[in-house]
Amino acid sequence: MLNADEGELFHGDCCPSIPTFFLCCAGGACLLERRQKNLTFISENIPSRSRFPLEGASDPDIGDNAQLSYTLSPSEHFILDVKSSDDNRKSLFLVLEKSLDRETLPVHRLVLTASDGGRPSLTGTMELVISVLDANDNAPQFNQSVYKVQLTESAAEGTVVARLNATDPDEGLNKEFSYSIVSSVPAGNSDLFRIDPKRGEIRLTGGLDFEDVRLHEIQIEATDEGMPPLSGHCSVELEVLDVNDNAPEVWVTSLSVPVPEDASVGTVVALLSVSDRDSGANGRVRCAVWPAAPFGLVSTFAGSYSLVLREALDRERVSEYEVEVRAEDGGSPSLRGRRGVRVPVSDVNDNAPAFAQAVYTVLARENNAAGAELARLWARDPDEADNGRVRYSVWEGGVGGVASAGGGWRPASSYVSVDAESGRLWALQPLDYEEVQVLQFEVRAVDAGEPPLCGNATVQLFVVDENDNAPALLPAGSGGPGPGVSGEAASPALLPAGSGGPGPGVSGEAASGALWAWAAWGAPAGQVVAKIRAVDADSGYNAWLRYELWEPRGKGPFRVGLYSGEVSTARALEEADGPRQRLVIVVRDHGEPARSATATLSVSLVEGTEAALAAAGSSSSSGARLRSTEGGAAATGAAATTNVWLVVAICAVSSLFLLAVVLYGASRWAPRAGVLSGPGPATLVCASEVGSWSYSQRQSRSLCVADGAGKSDLMVFSPNFPPPPGPAAKETQPEPPALLDTVSGSPCLCFCLASRPFLDSLFPL
Repeated sequence: MLNADEGELFHGDCCPSIPTFFLCCAGGACLLERRQKNLTFISENIPSRSRFPLEGASDPDIGDNAQLSYTLSPSEHFILDVKSSDDNRKSLFLVLEKSLDRETLPVHRLVLTASDGGRPSLTGTMELVISVLDANDNAPQFNQSVYKVQLTESAAEGTVVARLNATDPDEGLNKEFSYSIVSSVPAGNSDLFRIDPKRGEIRLTGGLDFEDVRLHEIQIEATDEGMPPLSGHCSVELEVLDVNDNAPEVWVTSLSVPVPEDASVGTVVALLSVSDRDSGANGRVRCAVWPAAPFGLVSTFAGSYSLVLREALDRERVSEYEVEVRAEDGGSPSLRGRRGVRVPVSDVNDNAPAFAQAVYTVLARENNAAGAELARLWARDPDEADNGRVRYSVWEGGVGGVASAGGGWRPASSYVSVDAESGRLWALQPLDYEEVQVLQFEVRAVDAGEPPLCGNATVQLFVVDENDNAPALLPAGSGGPGPGVSGEAASPALLPAGSGGPGPGVSGEAASGALWAWAAWGAPAGQVVAKIRAVDADSGYNAWLRYELWEPRGKGPFRVGLYSGEVSTARALEEADGPRQRLVIVVRDHGEPARSATATLSVSLVEGTEAALAAAGSSSSSGARLRSTEGGAAATGAAATTNVWLVVAICAVSSLFLLAVVLYGASRWAPRAGVLSGPGPATLVCASEVGSWSYSQRQSRSLCVADGAGKSDLMVFSPNFPPPPGPAAKETQPEPPALLDTVSGSPCLCFCLASRPFLDSLFPL
């Protein structure tokens, strides 16, 4: 019997007549030989119908007992082929009926039986153990033909994509194989992957991008080491999963700038395109505009927006907008994109020039040089370019102009001019306070827009007085002197400075005149004998007059009130004082430098009765002069004449009573009566011991003042200034004082002034 595993031959323990087999292997083929090699291996790649000879058995019998027949155990792969020769010998062949497959059955065990022809038949058996030698007839096989893998695009480098598993049923070197990447789709992405040739692990060597490639297909090959080598294939389909790694993007596809500031609501300013490379919720985008006003977004179609105007624009408030369009996707966490849009606003002429002040108050000194700059006006126009270019002019159609002293109406443009470009206000001629105190006019500012817009401002030009006028003594009417009445100037004349104005420190022009007054012998100290009246055409301190007794110096019998101009006795008059006293009185203003005028007062010392008669005559003469000057002086003269005759009648009826009255008046009362009149604008002078102020009144006044014991009076007198004609002059006239009545063709209204405390309460200084 053959032990196929050990490959040795053994003889069976049978009788010598039983057929005996011998098995050997020769040349790698299973053959029956005598005492050579064992038949142990057959290559699986031997083609079918291959024949393997076997040496038959031997039987020492003879005849029919030695006639051998052979049978083989059933096998699907092998059959036994027996051929008989002529000498009655038989040849045995083992025929491969079906190809072997080591992977299916690596070892075949067959039993060969030899039977003789004796009766009973004897048999001999032999087991054929055939080992199938491996051939590289199997390629490596993967457990899946297609591997489907999902991986997020955020997977890091080195991440395992898949682990492949392939097997090869062969053995030995035929079983050993290695993995490799054959190709990838899309082409050129094979560098993104690396496969371990032994373990079959596929790893990332780069980054995935869902937005570039959403599906990678990798072809894998497994090749064994057989001869010839065989290969197995599979594919790996890698689906890239999206992550929210792309922020929304905003593009400006169309921009219409600048936007006019008068653009209507709903005007399209820009067209925008918004997209997100991500998918699903990661790619859904919400858009908004910041700041929310004055623009908004309108969605026209998917991914497209219009930037429209939501509110009215004002370039002067905001000349340029920095608009930011913000986009936010629906990922978690969400990503944001933004795009800035600069929207300039173009100007339209929608703003008129506006002055900083509605009313400008300008102070200008009189006697200024022609062409002097008085003020600088400025109107702001917030528009730009020509819309904001302003030109200035004095508007003749506005409120402006004054009534000139010489008569007629003069427009403001004859006094001032404004520079069209800079707005500087110039004086065209020297200003005279005595002619114009306040000049009010309008300045117009017009821009160069289309249509042009304009703005106005009122300018009140106040002329500041300078001390350019010397005090002037008021003219008095003719009449005999009398005690206690004001002196009368005989044609006072203005003399050049230094020609008649005594006293150091006095500049300007001086006026001098001769005045007469009467005083009674024995008049007590403080008795007013005369009053010097003067007026200064200036105002304020320049018209505040003070009176000084220049001659005689020292302790004379008379003194002058510093601000009242009253000449009173400094002591009781005596016969030693002589029949006449000559007083030189200087009238000065408070200007810088001061100007002055001088008056000469001759005081005649008479008896008390003569002084009273002189006072009455002086009143009558003054009344007559007033009638000759004013249109309504007839009634005033009649009243004065009646008073004179009444006094004379009283004196004639009762001389004793008259004498007592005269003596009482000489000792206690101050002679105060007087009537002054004159053409032109009247000047109200409120005189007291503390000051004298003059105010212009362009109207003739008359005032009768009775005798009284007080030390103050109220007078109206008129310098020689003609009144302005027409209604315009009336508008410039201030209201007359409440305590004065205007004389216009009516009798003089006489009233008595109260004591000084009462007047001071009515006209406080």
